[in-house]
Amino acid sequence: MDIRGALRTGISRLRETQVASYTLAAELLLLHVLGRDRAWLYAHPEEPINSQKLDTFLALIARRANGEPTQHLTGKQEFWSLEFEVTPEVLIPRPETEHVIEVALDRLALRELRAGRPQKTNGDGFLIADIGTGSGCLAITLAKELYAATIYATDISPAALTVARRNAERHGVASRIHFLESDLSRPLAGDGAKESAFDLVVSNPPYIPARDANTLAREVRDHEPAIALYGGEEGYELYAGLIALAGLHLKPGGIFVTELGHDSLPAVQPLLDARQWTAVGASSDLAGIPRVIAAERLP
Repeated sequence: MDIRGALRTGISRLRETQVASYTLAAELLLLHVLGRDRAWLYAHPEEPINSQKLDTFLALIARRANGEPTQHLTGKQEFWSLEFEVTPEVLIPRPETEHVIEVALDRLALRELRAGRPQKTNGDGFLIADIGTGSGCLAITLAKELYAATIYATDISPAALTVARRNAERHGVASRIHFLESDLSRPLAGDGAKESAFDLVVSNPPYIPARDANTLAREVRDHEPAIALYGGEEGYELYAGLIALAGLHLKPGGIFVTELGHDSLPAVQPLLDARQWTAVGASSDLAGIPRVIAAERLP
């Protein structure tokens, strides 16, 4: 069988089982097996595929048809133009979470501009925390963008931290990220992780309502870690603890940025009250859904 035939077979089998984005999934799985890029794939449609690789490809197609996420089968996902290892122990990075990075960088730049200071585009002297780091996509992306900053990344899952460490090593930032096993009930620990010392705290917390579990796609419900998905029965129960932890660690003028669950803004925004926070603002994604909320710590 040639490349064209293998791809058509994969697409057909995924379409029959109603897999979302079945063409893209088949392409990605074939590229993964062949170790090639998309340009090569479509430039060599008549290239024969050997039986071993064909068997491997069709086995992956069968697993995808059975509900396993494409990212788990290839072991990777792109985020902010960086490639991250993903496993069933971590949440698969989503494009909408890149909005957290955008807002965080914009807020830091605006803070320096208002203070009349030269903008620290390299993050020199900045102390940053990523709460619930998962694959490490937020912490590592910020470490790449702010290459002189020091970052603390926490997660309740030791398995997730193992994946995040490997991703940090892959991207050459492991020496500037301190990975800590912790939950929202405990302050950050370790040298430099002192109260009221951080310039930025970011998070993509669990925010899916547990009552909505049965409505999720099977790829999400059956294969991604529940501890990274569900934020309580209503979905927004963890935000109070997250905001309290951010308030504990941010210096005056420090910035808090977190991703929001669908319809969670009315429950979350009042937690950023005027006694401790200012410049509270929400940003929407391309679908017009409030996706990120940010605020600054008052003295």
